[in-house]
Amino acid sequence: MVAYFDNSATTFPKPEEVYSFMDKFYRENGVNVGRGQHKLASKASFLVDETRKLLLEILHCKNKGVVFTSTATEGINLVLQGREWKENSTVYISPFEHNAVTRTLFHLKDRYSLKIKRLAFNREKIEYDLEQIKVDFKEENPDVVICSHSSNVFGIVAPVEKIVEESKKYGAFNFIDMCQTAGLIDLNVGNENIDVVVFAGHKTLYGPLGVSGVVMKKDIDLKPLIYGGTGVESANQNMPDIFPIKYEGGSHNILAISGLNASLKWLKNIGIENIYKKEKEIFNKLISLLKNYENIEIVGYREAKEQVGVVSCVFKGYAPDEIGQVLSDMDIAVRTGLHCSPYAHEFFGTFPAGTMRLSISYFTTDDELDKLKVALDYIRENS
Repeated sequence: MVAYFDNSATTFPKPEEVYSFMDKFYRENGVNVGRGQHKLASKASFLVDETRKLLLEILHCKNKGVVFTSTATEGINLVLQGREWKENSTVYISPFEHNAVTRTLFHLKDRYSLKIKRLAFNREKIEYDLEQIKVDFKEENPDVVICSHSSNVFGIVAPVEKIVEESKKYGAFNFIDMCQTAGLIDLNVGNENIDVVVFAGHKTLYGPLGVSGVVMKKDIDLKPLIYGGTGVESANQNMPDIFPIKYEGGSHNILAISGLNASLKWLKNIGIENIYKKEKEIFNKLISLLKNYENIEIVGYREAKEQVGVVSCVFKGYAPDEIGQVLSDMDIAVRTGLHCSPYAHEFFGTFPAGTMRLSISYFTTDDELDKLKVALDYIRENS
């Protein structure tokens, strides 16, 4: 049995309810959504609508709407490539953005002469510098603010409600990446200062791969990223100007959405606060274990009130990839390298080799931690 510590990439395993419901629903109702009047299509459509409502409830944002995409990267591209950019816009991003954000901005930067700036962060205290952020916003007003709610490399949680409150004073468009926090940290996405959030259904929402999306104010007008069939207004060669149909061209992944439906009901039943509490307990055990090894340096970590279960390490005398291979040979799954976030590694001085990242979930067991300890003991003894 593999000890799995790569939950930032995707949580694994999923709740048993997810596996069983996906199998049952797809066998009984695995048809196309909105493409027929028959009962099977109606049941599939009902499931999609119910899943949207469950998301809005869990994220406290019944005033907003859900657009499903196949990946969070697609959702980010929908928002950033779909909005109307003004020339010379000032865009503030966190030091920890994923390539899904930074590569898209890089693609758009020259076309619109974007000025990309970094949200102030105190490297010594390992926290956002809110006072400096206020000064920076005043000196150069933000047009767009993009901020990861939590880093996928270091687990640092951003005070996004305070940041967007300040940026909205200047009329900024506020876009929050919740791929590592949706369903784990109880953020009020209904906050009017938040324009859009992106979520990954297969991460902290405990659904399957294949369904992600954005939650956004319905009056935001974006250009569709994908054009095609919608099941309505088929004679119209323009995408129907109907939310969210305008942004959901093509067939829905009903199998993945059924899994997300089941995971959201599981989350609601367990309670986000209870999931966070258990993950925090597991994470504290992991940190305590790592601190026992003088050959391991924990990077970008400090004990904080809010922290997701992600930690990055470097081993004295070894490259992260070498450690990753040793752990893999001992049936322990971790992630090494730059984690699609090179700027985060540049910020903390771990570029270009990166780090060895460990990430836990609600289902991480003491047996997995014990197995990790045996491996870390082996590495220390053979260093």
